[in-house]
This record gives sequence, C-alpha cells and structure tokens, in this order.
Amino acid sequence: MARKTIDFRGSTYRSVLGYTIRHWKRQPGRIGTIVGLMMLATLADVATPYFAGQLVEAIASGTPGEATALSGALAAFATLVVLGAIAVGLRFFTFRTLNKLTLAMMSDVVNETFHRVQRFSTDWHANTFAGSTVRKITRGMWSLDLLNDTILVALFPSIVMLAGTTALLAAFWPVMGLVVGLGSLLFIAGTIAITLFYVSPAASLSNAWDTKVGGALSDAIGCNAVVKGFGAEHREEQRLGRVVGKWQKRTLRTWNRYNLNGISQDGALLLLRAAILGTGILLWLGGVANAGDIAFVLTSFFVLQGYLQDVGMHFRNLQRSVNEMEELVELDRAPFGVADRAGATPIAISDGRIRFADVTFRYGGHATPLYEDFSVDIASGERIGLVGHSGSGKTTFVKLIQRLHDVTGGKILIDGQDIADHTQTSLRAQIAIVQQEPILFHRTLADNIAYARPDASRAEVIAAARMANAHDFIETLPKGYETLVGERGIKLSGGERQRVAIARAFLADAPVLILDEATSSLDSESELLIQQAIERLMTGRTTLVIAHRLSTVRALDRILVFDKGKIVEEGDHIALIRREGGIYRRLFEKQALELTKGLVAQEV
Repeated sequence: MARKTIDFRGSTYRSVLGYTIRHWKRQPGRIGTIVGLMMLATLADVATPYFAGQLVEAIASGTPGEATALSGALAAFATLVVLGAIAVGLRFFTFRTLNKLTLAMMSDVVNETFHRVQRFSTDWHANTFAGSTVRKITRGMWSLDLLNDTILVALFPSIVMLAGTTALLAAFWPVMGLVVGLGSLLFIAGTIAITLFYVSPAASLSNAWDTKVGGALSDAIGCNAVVKGFGAEHREEQRLGRVVGKWQKRTLRTWNRYNLNGISQDGALLLLRAAILGTGILLWLGGVANAGDIAFVLTSFFVLQGYLQDVGMHFRNLQRSVNEMEELVELDRAPFGVADRAGATPIAISDGRIRFADVTFRYGGHATPLYEDFSVDIASGERIGLVGHSGSGKTTFVKLIQRLHDVTGGKILIDGQDIADHTQTSLRAQIAIVQQEPILFHRTLADNIAYARPDASRAEVIAAARMANAHDFIETLPKGYETLVGERGIKLSGGERQRVAIARAFLADAPVLILDEATSSLDSESELLIQQAIERLMTGRTTLVIAHRLSTVRALDRILVFDKGKIVEEGDHIALIRREGGIYRRLFEKQALELTKGLVAQEV
C-alpha cells in the first residue's frame, strides 16, 4: 500500500508541475526576467557574509582611527550597503514581473478550465456537483499564485543560496564547505521525504472533503425551495454537519502533520547549526581562521539558516498548492466525452431531414446496447411524437440528434450530412429545444430570450415574446424586460418560465425543434397559452415532441412508439388507437381512465 501511495504522489507532482510549466512556456520573457533578477539578488546575499567578515577583520586588526583599518572598514561597509540596495531593487522588479506573470496564468487557467467544463458530456454534469466544480476551479486558480511564488521567488533563490554559500566557504575551507553542503542537502532531502510521503497524502484527503463540503452546500442551497417545502432545514443541517465533521477530522490530521513537519525541521536545523559552529571553532583552534573568518562563517550560517528555515515552509507551501491544484489538473486532463473530430466543419441545416442509419448505441458501462441496427427517417417539416415507457429510448433519441452522446455504430444524418463530421456548436445552434423544466439564467428577461441569438434587437426580442404569449406578463413586471428572473428563473411561475423558453426558441428560428412535454404540470390557463404558442412554433419546422401525456400528440403527423430501444409502432393517433393490443392504445386508455377517475373524485 505504501508503494502505491508514493507512486500516486509522484504522479500528482509530475502532473501539476507539468501543467504549470506548460503555462510558463507561454511567457518565456517574463520567466527569464524573474529567474535572472532573482539569481542576481540572491548572489548579492551570498556575497554579503564575506564582506561582513572583512568589516570585522578590519576593525579587529587595527586601532580606532588607524587609516588602514578605517579604509578597509569603510570599503567593506560601502560594499554591504550597495549589495543590500541592489538586492532590494532587483527583488522589486522581480515581484512586479511576477505579478503580471501570475495574473495572466490565472486568467488563462480559469478561462480554459471553464471552456473544458462547458464541453464535458451531459453525463459528466449530471454526476457532478456544480458547487464542487466551482470550488475546484477557484481553489486551483488561487493555488497557482502560491505555486509560482514558492518555486520562482522562494525555492529557486534557496537553491542558489545553498550552492553559492557552499562554493564560497569551500573555496576558503573545504571541510566547512563539505559540512554546509552535505548538511543542507540532508536537511532538504528529509524535508521533501516528510512532505511527500507523510503530509501530502493527508492533505490530499482533506482537500477532497473540502470539495465535498462545497458540493453539499451547493446541493442544499440550490434546492432550498424543496427544503422549505418539507420543513427539512434541520435535516439538511445535520447532513451538512456530518460532512463537515469528517472534513474537520481529516483537516485536523493534516494540520497536525504540518506542525510535526515544522518541529522536525527546527530540530534538524539545530543539529546543522551545531555542526557548522563546531567546525568553525576547530578551524580557529587550528589557526586557519581568524576573528573575521569566524564572523564570515557565522554570518553565512545565519543567512543560510534563514533560507533553510524557509525551505521547510516553502516545501509545505509547494505541497499544499500541488494538493489544491490536483483536482484542477484532473479537470484539464479529463476527456470531453463527446469531442469534435479533427477537421470538423460547421453544419448547414436547411430542410431538417433526419435519418438514423443502422445506429447502434450503448451507454458507457452497459454491455447490452439500447439501440442496435436502429433506422428511421423523418421528413422535412414533419411533426413527430415520441411515446413510450420510461427508459424505452425516446429521450436518448433526441440526445443523439443533438450529439450529446456519440453513437457506437451507424450514422445520424441531417439533410444527408453525418452530424459526427461537423462541429457540435454549429449543430446545436440549429436545433431549438424547449425543455419540460426550462432553465433560465439569473439575468434579465431580455437576456434570457436573446440567449438564442445575442445580436437580436429589442424589437426582435419583443416580437418573439409576443409569439410565445409572454409579452403581456412581462409588461406587467416593474422593470419589464429588464427584470432579473432569479437563479434558474425561480422568480417566475412554471408557465411563465415555459413561455420565456418558447420565446427563446422562436428567436432561434432553427429548422429543427425539440419539445420535451412543454405543457405538463401547468394550470389550464397557462397550458392553453403555451399550446397556442407551440402550435405557432412548430409551423414549418421538423419537430420532435417527447410526449408524457398522449393528448399532446393527437394532432401530430406521426407517432413513434418506443419499447426497449426499438420502434414497435408508428402512425398517426387514429391509426394507433385502432390497433388491438397495441402499446399506444393501452397507454392512451390508461391515461384516459386516470383522467376520468380524477374528474369523478373532484365531483364527489
């Protein structure tokens, strides 16, 4: 088990650092500037202890006021001041450049991840909390800021400082260079080992529970109307409390490991300090080091100690930023599910003829295909009803037309064009859909209607709303078309949301129209208004109606009855209702009987 953990963490670091370096390559000039300036600033720090030793030696070797001693002391002092000023100035320009680099990278990361997430399959979105996804993106974006700081202006200068100090001390006393270099390398190796194999796995788990907290919050807040409807506030608080409790335990363990890591590093530095000071005393006793040399060694150690103490913190920050970017990088590496083919071109749909040619389709993980050698033709402008039990394949039928899934075999053709050869964006832009539960953005009514065609004029938006029987209720609102509808349109009634969705479809003016039982669960007045709007909307378009209530398909040109991924019956309403023992007839009679019972119950 330990071996798997090590391999996993190494893979995580490789993937996160590889992702970061890929973004660095887009700004080579800024990376070069930061590295160059930071190296010069650190080398100034490396040289500082040497001139501090020269200052002490000048003072110790002469008497107050002696010209030679004074000259040496002033020269060393001036050099120290200049080195300090140079380091300050170089770091100032380093951080200015780093700010520009990091902001550009953060912008790229959030834009590109959003681009990918939008193109993930509908199955991915159905199985993923929106709140968790947002948390992964924002947490990873801000962790990139910490990662850049840690590597470019923290760990890199520490490495330069270690190498420079070791080389400088070794040039005077090889044994001192050996002690400093070997001791520092052992310290760094121990820090890396503890961070990778002890702290990092715990941090990764606590981050996963942090994501679950975000998902649980989003789920409960997004469904607040249901929570209130069932008086379940306390139950949801308990549910969140269980998730937070587990997050708290995982996070406490991680923080305790951070603390233990810090204490172990302090202890290692104490041993290194004793080794360096002891070596310095031995050199003094051997007559190969004077007071200035000892001052040089001590100053070098204190400067190096500051860097090494920070190395522990830097590796902890590196580990934390890698852990927090881990889920962001996973999003970057996740497959789209449905991707455009290389060389895919925009599709042009005019007539709206649809053909399934020997289509085979299975959902991922299912051994048995839903469709197998499935074929059907739909003529231009034909109005088709899709009927069948739940799971019979009617919803999948329209999803395949929109290419929300890729077929396993065969082709789907629109106007004779294989939809798999064309871009998904161009395909869906020419298919209007009105869903059973329309989804609206928390934007104005005008924005929601114009979503189908953002360049539409206000007059065109109003005309679409009139066609959808939505204009009158919009005009009664205090801000009219500028009214904000709330998250997912919660400020509007079901009928109002449906009419806004129909107006959006009118404005799209697409040759293919999909209706997912747009009149279900509505009051009679809203249903009448929406039915009138739908009749207008279907005119001149190839229309597919997913029917849950069979009364909505009676006037359609043809009805396809699905059962277990096959079309078992087809024809118009009259032809199907006359078929003895037919599925459509049984469904129709069952719904008619339920309606009759409901009316009798109301009279009683």
